[in-house]
Amino acid sequence: MQKLTNKEEEIMQIIWKLKKAFVKDVMAEIKDDQPHYNTLSTIIRNLEEKGFVSHNAYGNTHQYFPVVQIEEYREKFMNTAIENYFNSSYKNLVSFFAEEDKISAEELREILEIIEKKH
Repeated sequence: MQKLTNKEEEIMQIIWKLKKAFVKDVMAEIKDDQPHYNTLSTIIRNLEEKGFVSHNAYGNTHQYFPVVQIEEYREKFMNTAIENYFNSSYKNLVSFFAEEDKISAEELREILEIIEKKH
């Protein structure tokens, strides 16, 4: 699975949310820094070339839908990030968030409960 650019990821988030969308539907979801219609269309076609979306044709218009599910991409993205930035250690990942005050002791207790219920 190829890595997406930031803009491609942003567009995929919209397509995952909408489940099926024409380019104009995706455009309507972009609040800030809206690209030109043709630029957005090109980004979506690139996503199709990368195997992330496919389409149904209705005359000259295409309705796009995700082929790669968000859970599948999230797992790949997280595994790569943990490998590249945290020496493949989930402990290092959690420690990073704790040190940056991004996760509370209460949230850590909730995570421990989830882990303990699984075992």
